[in-house]
Amino acid sequence: MRVNRTTVDLSGYPDLVVIYLGMRVRKPRGILRLLGLGPKLYRSHRDRPDGLLLHEDVIWALFPPHWGARQYWRDLDSLEQWTRSAPHRDWWQKFLQDSGGTGFWHEAYFMRGGIDAMYDDMAGSSGLPRFAPIVASRGRMFSTRGRVQDAEAKIAPVVPESTYYRGESE
Repeated sequence: MRVNRTTVDLSGYPDLVVIYLGMRVRKPRGILRLLGLGPKLYRSHRDRPDGLLLHEDVIWALFPPHWGARQYWRDLDSLEQWTRSAPHRDWWQKFLQDSGGTGFWHEAYFMRGGIDAMYDDMAGSSGLPRFAPIVASRGRMFSTRGRVQDAEAKIAPVVPESTYYRGESE
């Protein structure tokens, strides 16, 4: 019997963004962070934020624990709007102050072309950094729009670059 082979018509989604993300335990205390904050963020998709077409939970690995999601967004504008609102904004501000023994990453793929990648406390252990050079997330590389479109962010970041790197030498 032949396989029923199909495809999809994405013409109705010209600005589609597919994003993979994950939270990986790096230290024993990271289990508490993963179990405490991670599910709150991942459950937030149930509120069906504007522009989120589909959310699927993913277990990347059991040891060390590495959980995440694959999401399909209508466009970058709606994805950015959601990341700047609660609960994501609040979670992100806390995480950037202290990762709690975890690492977080995302890789986004755009229908119109381009790939965005961001890794916090992941040290090249997953995804694109396993073969591509790692560079500092500063200047143009601080925001998704800067990395993908070489453009200024339309919405201010959750934590401004000047605040995030305050007190560090360049």
